[in-house]
Amino acid sequence: MDDSSKLDVQKAEELKLRANDAFKANKFAQAIDLYTQSIELNSSNVVYWANRAFAHTKLEEYGSAVQDATKAIEIDPKYSKGYYRRGAAYLAMGKFKEALKDFQQVKRICPSDPDATRKLKECEKAVQKIRFEEAISAGHTETRSIADSIDYHTIEVESQYSGARIEGDAITLDFIKQMLDDFKRQKCIHKRYAFQMVLQARDLLRSMPTLVDVNVPNRGNFTVCGDVHGQFFDLLNIFELNGLPSEENPYLFNGDFVDRGSFSLEVILTLFAFKCLYPRAMYLARGNHESKSMNKIYGFEGEVKSKLSDIFVELFAEVFCCLPLAHVINNKVFVVHGGLFSVDGVKLSDIRAIDRFREPPEEGLMCEILWSDPQPQLGRGPSKRGVGLSFGADVTKRFLQENNLKLVVRSHEVKDEGYEIEHDGKLITVFSAPNYCDQMGNKGAFIRFTAPELKPDIVTFSAVPHPNVKAMAYANNFLRLFQ
Repeated sequence: MDDSSKLDVQKAEELKLRANDAFKANKFAQAIDLYTQSIELNSSNVVYWANRAFAHTKLEEYGSAVQDATKAIEIDPKYSKGYYRRGAAYLAMGKFKEALKDFQQVKRICPSDPDATRKLKECEKAVQKIRFEEAISAGHTETRSIADSIDYHTIEVESQYSGARIEGDAITLDFIKQMLDDFKRQKCIHKRYAFQMVLQARDLLRSMPTLVDVNVPNRGNFTVCGDVHGQFFDLLNIFELNGLPSEENPYLFNGDFVDRGSFSLEVILTLFAFKCLYPRAMYLARGNHESKSMNKIYGFEGEVKSKLSDIFVELFAEVFCCLPLAHVINNKVFVVHGGLFSVDGVKLSDIRAIDRFREPPEEGLMCEILWSDPQPQLGRGPSKRGVGLSFGADVTKRFLQENNLKLVVRSHEVKDEGYEIEHDGKLITVFSAPNYCDQMGNKGAFIRFTAPELKPDIVTFSAVPHPNVKAMAYANNFLRLFQ
């Protein structure tokens, strides 16, 4: 090795140590940048690739994590941590069978490692459960509605129940305020009223188009919020800062209401209650986490089973399939959870024609609406998540021009300041879960639009304290092992 190569190796190690410090400080994007510099100086070091894979996992960039871990394995097929990192990324993507193969390989390489043994057993249990559920569902091919089988009127409310009550069939503001106070004290709503809110919200959502046109009158305001992810106390803070939803103060919550945060049930019931009270002032869009596969992994399913019952898991899954996919504000602002498309020429009429009443597919317009992300480069590229795609400013510009629109607003990605303006000002990401997962240290944000100009007024805010229930408290055991 010549002196120049020795210097490169030494510099790469120095950068790795700085990257490790950034990782420990939860500055994962900075860590990725530093690991990348290490790799550029010494691309044969498997540790750099595995560490960068771990940082990608922390940012939910599971596709990139798989690529980096695979590179580490190619360099050294006996490097156990490469299989370990790739298996963890596959787990987070819900690809349990692929994960199982990697953890089996870890066990072969490190047969006496108790940590590898434990994680392999958890993964085996997850795969066995999936196979069991697939076998059961194969025998029930007909589609049945859980919602149609429930009559909340017949459910008795016990005399000792002291929480918020709905008198009759109409949800009132007084009821919602009482419910919010109960939720602050970690009191659960009676299942009768939970059924009532979810079923009434389902009827409203089911009647809406896949792409909803929102009309804001002149001098009227309209607020768009991004991911909330079960952070109920931060949701309350949004209402404290910006006012409760009302006919004069309408909101759009742009998907990912649930999962990760451990107050997801409180969040979704709050949003559904306001939807029932003000159907034209509470708009809700589907995110990639409003799906069975995500809810099974990231906590919502476990939380619902713990706080209510198994039947609510099926009911929420059914209602999530009724959520609209996109909104257009005053024929100017296009709002979706994820992003744009793998092909040019997609018109609003194409989005209106999507059959949304199903679980999200792994490709096509519906998948891309829920999963895609912007990229700084022009054109299109593979998704760092492993689902959907990345799209550049030229893609955004053409879509807006072809549909006579001015701006894309999307969510789906944590941002340090709660938002980011990209693509020559034509795309804004808004994320409304501050200190995401109790560890990211980011701010949250929401956007206020005032008609007719609809100039975005972005408001940022910090996280507020919440009861001592950590994020991911209800997530599957196998996933918590890798946090």
